[in-house]
Amino acid sequence: MKLDVIKLDGGKAGSVDLGEDIFGLEPRADILHRVVRWQRNKAQQGTHKVKTRSETSYSTKKIYRQKGTGGARHGDRNAPIFRKGGIYKGPTPRSHAHDLPKKVRQLGLKHALSAKLKAGELVIIEAADAAGKTKELAKQIKDLGWKRALVIDGASVNEGFAKAAANIENLDVLPSMGANVYDILKRDTLVLTKAGVEALEARLK
Repeated sequence: MKLDVIKLDGGKAGSVDLGEDIFGLEPRADILHRVVRWQRNKAQQGTHKVKTRSETSYSTKKIYRQKGTGGARHGDRNAPIFRKGGIYKGPTPRSHAHDLPKKVRQLGLKHALSAKLKAGELVIIEAADAAGKTKELAKQIKDLGWKRALVIDGASVNEGFAKAAANIENLDVLPSMGANVYDILKRDTLVLTKAGVEALEARLK
């Protein structure tokens, strides 16, 4: 399928052929959900921690005699039943990551790209070049109507463009190897350079 290519100043720059096997799929919410869940779980720190009965700082002395009080039989104040006692089976530091087959991850990226194209939220630009001036790039983006955009370039991002984009709110820039389902779906507009399209098609073959 063909899609028009534009320049950052809004001018036309021909067209590009997009592979049906990458950009022409019928998006599946279940695959996108699996990949996003895998990404977010992998990113979770898992540093949650509570103190167990052996880690609280009360005395281990028996609080009162075993018999004759008319109350329950207790040992020390570290028991979970008491305020500030140890927590029973609370969270401990662990990894939340789980495995997901590489084929499913690749398929998720294809479906994310297809979803953006189907929704009319995919833009192809000739190149992501800038002189490093934030003011100039911000004006170009405003004129193009991009509000929350992700720009994916080729193997590397133009240094001047990355510098100019660093201080622009709601504009992210990634090289093709950094393209991922979560960041693509999170933004309203997905912007690919011609080099980015070629790199993604090579990566997903």
